[in-house]
Amino acid sequence: MVFQNYALYPDMSVADNMGFALKIAGVDKGDIRRRVEDAAKILDLTDFLDRKPKALSGGQRQRVAMGRAIVRQPQCFLMDEPLSNLDAKLRVQTRTQIAALQRRLGTTTVYVTHDQVEAMTMGDRVALLKDGLLQQVDSPRNLYDRPGNTFVAGFIGSPAMNIVEVDLTEQGVRVGGCTVPIPRDARTELGNQGVKRATLGFRPESVQVVGKEEGFPFEVMVVEELGSDAYAYGNLPLGPDSTVPADKMFIARVDARRPPSKGETIHLRIRDSEEHVFNPDTGERVGGAAAARTSV
Repeated sequence: MVFQNYALYPDMSVADNMGFALKIAGVDKGDIRRRVEDAAKILDLTDFLDRKPKALSGGQRQRVAMGRAIVRQPQCFLMDEPLSNLDAKLRVQTRTQIAALQRRLGTTTVYVTHDQVEAMTMGDRVALLKDGLLQQVDSPRNLYDRPGNTFVAGFIGSPAMNIVEVDLTEQGVRVGGCTVPIPRDARTELGNQGVKRATLGFRPESVQVVGKEEGFPFEVMVVEELGSDAYAYGNLPLGPDSTVPADKMFIARVDARRPPSKGETIHLRIRDSEEHVFNPDTGERVGGAAAARTSV
């Protein structure tokens, strides 16, 4: 087990902290020292074995906590938000080290985190829970490309997916007076479920700026210029019957070299096959192959 708060004994050296569980288990001293030194080499802690935890940085302390788990040679690691106490830069560095360590050891690791970036970059399989209920378990790529419901769709991805409830038509859905086509199987499935509206989702990078007659209008309120990327935040004119809160903003990735101006109205089109359709009553994905799910 690797804890969130390191849980190191302050009066013991790094070596003693790492080997303490083996000492309690009655392992031979020579074997303890060998295992501790091997783990220290893996974690780049060899020069710190005689130091006390207070003389280490947060990232070093977390590596000591990992070393304490490694020396036991377990069949499974349980990591409970091990990076939450680190600053942003150190978190990225340590995240990379943990991922490389896991690949090297080949030990099954169950990693708990509230940070979706950690989950997406470190996990081979990701299980997403809400209120103790499993929402979807899948590869990071499939979670992003085929979210099973609106919660998964809105949670995975940064910036978050745009999600809006719209009217269903024979050709697709209506957004700002423009018809946005959706797959026929999604329209059929919604019709069979007896609903006349649909929840449409589209990611900020799934839209492109087009001419007035080719897409739906988007009123730009704020533009974030990030160098290589630019994101426009704004409103969709959905009409008086819209259930979208007045202060809700939608996001579109725009040309970083020629971003729109604040107050400008641009027109957007969702790229083919990059829309996501959900049942507005249940929030479940409709159309295409079912997302990978599991039940407990």
